[in-house]
Amino acid sequence: MKAACHILFCILFSSSLCSQQYYLRGEVKDEAGNILQNVAILQHRSGYVFRSGTQGTFGILCHYQVDTFSFSLEGYCPQKLVLNTDNYASVKMKLFSAGASIIRRSKLSSLIKDLDKDEQKTWYTGDETYASLLENHFVNTRKFPNTGMSLNVDRASYSNIRRFITLNSLVPPDAVRIEEMLNYFNLNYHEPKGNDLFHIKTMLSSCPWNNNNQLFFVNLSSKKINLDSLPPCNLVFLIDVSGSMDMPNRLPLLKSAFRLLVNNLRNKDSVAIVTYGGVTGVMLNTTRGGEKEKILKAIDELEPGGATPGESGIRLAYSVARNHFIKDGNNRIILATDGDFNVGMKTEQDLDELISKQKESGIYLTCLGVGMGNYKDSKIQTLAKKGNGNFAYLDNFKEAEKVLLKEFTQTLYSVADNVYMDIEFNPELVKEYRLIGFDNKVGVLRDSLSVLEGGEIGSGYSMIALFEIVPDEANNKAVQKDIMTGKFAEIILRYQQVNDVRQQYYKHTARFDFHDFEEIDKCYRFSAAVALFGSLLRNSPFVKSSNWNDVIAMAQSASGADDLLQKEFITIAQQTKTLYSKIKKKKGGSAQAF
Repeated sequence: MKAACHILFCILFSSSLCSQQYYLRGEVKDEAGNILQNVAILQHRSGYVFRSGTQGTFGILCHYQVDTFSFSLEGYCPQKLVLNTDNYASVKMKLFSAGASIIRRSKLSSLIKDLDKDEQKTWYTGDETYASLLENHFVNTRKFPNTGMSLNVDRASYSNIRRFITLNSLVPPDAVRIEEMLNYFNLNYHEPKGNDLFHIKTMLSSCPWNNNNQLFFVNLSSKKINLDSLPPCNLVFLIDVSGSMDMPNRLPLLKSAFRLLVNNLRNKDSVAIVTYGGVTGVMLNTTRGGEKEKILKAIDELEPGGATPGESGIRLAYSVARNHFIKDGNNRIILATDGDFNVGMKTEQDLDELISKQKESGIYLTCLGVGMGNYKDSKIQTLAKKGNGNFAYLDNFKEAEKVLLKEFTQTLYSVADNVYMDIEFNPELVKEYRLIGFDNKVGVLRDSLSVLEGGEIGSGYSMIALFEIVPDEANNKAVQKDIMTGKFAEIILRYQQVNDVRQQYYKHTARFDFHDFEEIDKCYRFSAAVALFGSLLRNSPFVKSSNWNDVIAMAQSASGADDLLQKEFITIAQQTKTLYSKIKKKKGGSAQAF
């Protein structure tokens, strides 16, 4: 009996000890004092893994006053430490000798040079950020004259928006990426001179939605590759044939799209087809582009079914592409999916890490998104950006025809990689500026290790970027006297030529040359209409005085008489006005006035 009581006492005593709780607080930084987010912290006694937060800090509930913890982060030497909960833990992590090149860093769409993360916190609405994109705000030019943006040929956002409006559905604000909407129209192409890869033209005008401000347009065009000199292609069609693709606007649409692409192939090109669904495998071994019947037969035989093992499909496609790699050729995977990965790697971070490792192989990744309801835009966008490629959304057969037939060389042939643009404004003329579009994800902005990384630019590409400008006193005086006065901005385009790691530069000086909005070329006025349309869809606080009628009127006065895409935009804007007006009435007038 005494022995039993002794055992019971020991059990109760030990359990009371274990039930006692301690709290370990601390922070993780690198040797330079920079905070480190998302550091994995293994608690050895429990086996639980914790993560450092956005400020590099952590708080861990412990059952023991002293415990052992291991800290690990890609690119850094792991540390095993014995820590006492009585003390605040300051953990410093050392880079591996080659750590700088292997750390996974989040990628920004735009970057204000020297703008402190703490100052940017005023752009957030506390921790309740419902959309993952944070709209760019006005920036003081004297403090931060230099801004940069990543350039690419992505244009998926516009066709996705069109799909929502056509179906009489409200557009999720996070689906609106204004730079992609502008990319869609390929406005105001100018052939670069001589051996130049690029041409830049700028324009300064009044701002149609704020009479006190100005609009600054930057129009960039890339060289067209001569069709006769296009390098041979090594293409791998990576096609999602899972059960979720069994709808008319998914796999059947993709089969029609790939048939269009096959018609453009030459005998010196090659194609393989990899599928993933119920089974992941090579449905067509690498075949010459001239054997069109064989390729088309393989496409026609594709049938949907099974789960969505995207990870295994991606790995297999890269393996096939590497095995048939063409030196100095166009080596590219074309992934077609609704993005609904449910087997293997699923999260954006997992996919980021997978594709980032494959990117160094010199193989490009073009992504074609389809579907609705379970369409995973963010995942496909992540794949395209990390895979050194581009991204389009196919909402119908006409869009497939546009992307893979009419814009064949833009979609599939790169003229430059890692392209980004630096713009430095003259503070004597620009008091504040706001980049329209190129908005960053909230999580990326909060990540202290985020970097600006350029994108891929295709053949014969044209884009227009817009800045809203708050003019300085000298600027206002120059406008009033109708005179030109000095340099307005310095523009530097940084890029790498295909198959060349050396960084190249293209410079352009924008002179102060102001024109009233009604006097500038139609292409600029139309681009302003597209930007205003996107801003209204995002319910931007910077366009509160404007409405759908302003978009329609602006687009109607600026559209080309024979431009079907611009005419369609006007129709979409009119449908949007009707749709959002109905929503406003249902809410009893509590919504934004349109």
